[in-house]
Amino acid sequence: MREPRFYTTSADYVYQDLRHRIITKQLQPGQRLPEVNIAVQMGVSRTPVREALRRLASEGLVSIIPNSGARLACPTQKEMENAYVLREHLECLAIRLAAERITERQLRRLEDAVIEEERAFYERNLELYLEVNENFHRAIAEASGNRILAEYVENILARTNVYIVFYDPFYNIETNPSIPQHRAIIGALSERSPEKAEALMREHLRFSMEDLQPPKDSGEE
Repeated sequence: MREPRFYTTSADYVYQDLRHRIITKQLQPGQRLPEVNIAVQMGVSRTPVREALRRLASEGLVSIIPNSGARLACPTQKEMENAYVLREHLECLAIRLAAERITERQLRRLEDAVIEEERAFYERNLELYLEVNENFHRAIAEASGNRILAEYVENILARTNVYIVFYDPFYNIETNPSIPQHRAIIGALSERSPEKAEALMREHLRFSMEDLQPPKDSGEE
């Protein structure tokens, strides 16, 4: 059951509603999002709808095509592969650095994130799961001590989270392999082992990529 939300503006109301419908897969990749229809359905003018769609576009969830309108994004297989190649390089570098300097407080933060991640999965709360999962990976990047690297990791996490929204079988699986993989990564960091931590991160990201299930013809467009 969704918790009640309080909206400060009509645009925020439209944004939150559309984002929830996207994440819960009530809308499908590539689906058209006509401003007029959405405005009528939600009882608002077109202006807040347009603002909400732009905000969703800035997150990569929506594509706005000039003279055509807005559609839900439809990432291709090739786009995802390219993004995960970059993410793997960035996060493997980050975790090697983190393994050499991570503090006990930062390790506890990672452990807390995994507990929250497990709760979000069993509650089938993808919105919370994405937030907690991103916090886990961001915390490792921050522990690297390289602020610029951490910013790059944060940017690539935002992009790959879009792929999880559209193509991860989150609602259809009984167990989540990411949770034990994250625990193993924490163990390697606790041991201060850069090589082990990097190997586990690389394996984790490759499994994550393989779990995504885009349409078979998505890579051809």
